[in-house]
Amino acid sequence: MAHELFDIIPSLSSNQLYIIGVDGLSRSGKTTFVNQLESKLNKKGVDVFTFHMDNHIVKKNERYDTGFEDWYEYYQLQWEVEWLREHLFKKARRGCQLILPYYDNESDEHKYQTVDLPKEGVILIEGVFLQRKEWQPYFNHLLFLDCPRNRRFAREDPSAQKNMEKFRNRYWKAEDYYMRNVKPRESADYIVNT
Repeated sequence: MAHELFDIIPSLSSNQLYIIGVDGLSRSGKTTFVNQLESKLNKKGVDVFTFHMDNHIVKKNERYDTGFEDWYEYYQLQWEVEWLREHLFKKARRGCQLILPYYDNESDEHKYQTVDLPKEGVILIEGVFLQRKEWQPYFNHLLFLDCPRNRRFAREDPSAQKNMEKFRNRYWKAEDYYMRNVKPRESADYIVNT
C-alpha cells in the first residue's frame, strides 16, 4: 500500500517545506497511511515530521459534560481550534521550533514538548476534521481517506463497540455534520479509498 500512496504525492522540490494533511473519519486508516508514507519519504531522503492531532486534544472536563450536545463537544471542543491554528498550523509553515501541549490520556494532563521542524521536506498532519475552515488554508496538499462507516466501526475495539449510544450521539453525528457542512471529499486534493 505504501508505494501506491507515495505515488499520489507530487514530486517534492528541494529547498521547500510541504505540509500534507491526511484527513479521514475515525478508524479510516490515517495512522497506518501516515506511517507508510513517512517510511517511504524517509527512504527517499526526505526530512519528515508527523503531527497526530489526537495528541493535542483538550482535557476531559473541557470536552465532556460541558452542557453542549455530545456531537458538538467532539467536533468543536475536542481541540482548541484557534490556539492550534496560531501555534501549530501558522508556525509549522515556517519550519521553526514549536512548543506544544501533548495530551497524556492516563493523567488527563498536558505535557509541553519542544518540536524542531525541518526547514525543508514534509510535515504530515493526520487527524479527523482537518479540513475545517480554520486549518484548511495551511496545507499544501490534503488527502481524505474514505471508508464506509460499517467498515470503520468493525475496526473499533470490541469493548468500544458495546457503547452504541456514544457512537450515535457523539461520533457519528459529528461526522455527519462534517461531511454535510465541510464536504471533505469535494475539497480534498486526493481521495484514498481505505
